[in-house]
Amino acid sequence: MLSRKAEDYLEAILNIVEKKGYTRVKDIASALNIKPSSVVEMLKRLNDMGLVEYRKYDGVTLTPKGREIASVVKDRHDTIKAFLEIIKVPEKIADKDACIIEHELEAKTIEQLKNFVRFVKSAPDYPQWLEHFETFCKTGVHPCEERSIKY
Repeated sequence: MLSRKAEDYLEAILNIVEKKGYTRVKDIASALNIKPSSVVEMLKRLNDMGLVEYRKYDGVTLTPKGREIASVVKDRHDTIKAFLEIIKVPEKIADKDACIIEHELEAKTIEQLKNFVRFVKSAPDYPQWLEHFETFCKTGVHPCEERSIKY
C-alpha cells in the first residue's frame, strides 16, 4: 500500500502536468510547499517503485502505473471537494480538507459521494432543499414549515 505522502506526490505531479504539460522538482516542491531536496528523495523512491521516471536535471514523468494511481487519488480529491462545496464549505477550505480526507475513505463511500455530487449537479434547477440548507447555514433556522408525515 502506498503512503499518503506518496499519493500526494503523484497527485501533485499529475496536476502540474495537466496544467503545464511537464513538471520539474521545483514545481513539485512549490505545489506541496516543501524543500526541493525532500522532493528529490521521494522521487527516487517513486522511481524505484516504478511509479515515476526521474532523472536528475530532467523532468519528472508518471509511468502508466503512476498515472493510474494519481488519477484515482485526483478523482477522490475532486469528488470530496465538490461534495464539500455543495454543503457550502468555502473552496480553499474544501480543497485543503479534501486533501486530508481523500486518503481515509473507503471506495464505496467515494462512489456514493460521487453519485450524490452527480445527482445534485444534474438537477435541472437548483434543488430547493439546497436553498433551504443555505438559509439554515446563514440563519440557524430551518426554513420549512412543520409538516405532518402521512403514510
